[in-house]
Amino acid sequence: MRLSATLPLISAVAVILSIASPVMAQDRSELSRLTEEWLASPHGDYKSLSFTYWNKDGEVPVACAACHSQPGFIDWLGADGSAPGVVDHAAAINAPIGCASCHTSAAHALDSVPFPSGVTVDGLGPSAVCTVCHQGRQSGDNVMAATKGIADDTVSPDLAFLNVHYGVAAAVMHGAEVRGGFHYPGKTYAGRFTHVPSANTCVACHNAHTTEVATDGCVSCHRGVEDIRDIRTRHQDFDGDGDNAGGIHAEIIGLHGQLYAAIQAYGAGVGNAPIGYAYGTFPYFFNDTNADGQISPDEAIFPNRYQSWTPRLLKAAYNYQVVQKDPGGYVHNPSYMLQLLYDSLESLSERVDVKMTALRRP
Repeated sequence: MRLSATLPLISAVAVILSIASPVMAQDRSELSRLTEEWLASPHGDYKSLSFTYWNKDGEVPVACAACHSQPGFIDWLGADGSAPGVVDHAAAINAPIGCASCHTSAAHALDSVPFPSGVTVDGLGPSAVCTVCHQGRQSGDNVMAATKGIADDTVSPDLAFLNVHYGVAAAVMHGAEVRGGFHYPGKTYAGRFTHVPSANTCVACHNAHTTEVATDGCVSCHRGVEDIRDIRTRHQDFDGDGDNAGGIHAEIIGLHGQLYAAIQAYGAGVGNAPIGYAYGTFPYFFNDTNADGQISPDEAIFPNRYQSWTPRLLKAAYNYQVVQKDPGGYVHNPSYMLQLLYDSLESLSERVDVKMTALRRP
């Protein structure tokens, strides 16, 4: 049964919970608490562009509906009687992800999810519904296909930036298994990051309704830290700054910054077109028209998008974005993050000055 997009949220919760959990449905105070937590979470920010971008069009397109509307997600699950794994039609606007998205028998039974690379991962258990939408829309395979047959340092009008999309934690967590990042030939990459059994699923660490991370368990095992960003189990100086006192997060940030500098140097020196990144503005990479190293609001416009792509630059920029779009990558799969960054820097170092001797690859 498809819930109407106009059905009030509380009523929707009551309907679903009366089916899925009669005990919880009887506890109205618990119901109210869960609803308030959801509405205060990023998933419940119904005014965000994630859920309102398509209002001007009157419908959420098929390609976006599964993750940006409740009817689309129910359609993808097959909980509306349609074939599972596909969205059959555009979805209604003003119908964001809510209780009916996850509290269905189809969602509870979901255990395997396909990734953009074509790889299907089984045995996901309670992480399956999260994985549907937190895997990105591109893979390293797409980058390889787009650059095939073009010399590494040749600017090609056939190339454009490939955006991995947003919130790509599942792709990062599974690493080499699903090829979310671009994998340089001849290199090996970390596979699925397995944590301790009590912290090895999405909902084991994130509250399912607030999405907040429960950090108490982290610091109880990783003694001596107050911030989870200070946790590290590898003590090499990966970013070459001579400091390994901080957490692995600091090493990732260090390499990420170096990669951006190398991308800028390559764009100006090899592509003869200065390049810059604008956080939160599609398609992210723009022409740095005044070569000041910054992308100003007047430069961060679509007509000024960067178009002097070479295969080498596109691969590095894609991996830069993969790391950018999983700010929790230092927890989800730190080795994979560091490997993508190191290999991208190593590739660019063939054409621009990068001090690789100080860097370490896990």
